[in-house]
Amino acid sequence: MESVQSWISEHNLTSIGTLWAAAIGASMTYSRARTPLKPSLRLIHARMHAQALTLAVLSGAAAYHYCEKRAEEKATIATMAE
Repeated sequence: MESVQSWISEHNLTSIGTLWAAAIGASMTYSRARTPLKPSLRLIHARMHAQALTLAVLSGAAAYHYCEKRAEEKATIATMAE
């Protein structure tokens, strides 16, 4: 698990781009099977779903980064107090 986290932290844009492309593909596949839309509308909906998923992941990553930095600061302050 730690190796995956370190790879993602080193390759931020690659991992976000991969997630976005996977979301586009999954949404296109799902909408093709479920709804009789034109290909242009399927692409528009797929982009909307991928953008929403990407924003959710970025928000989660920002929250994780904030919590991680806050924990590091608390640890630093605790070691300075000793």
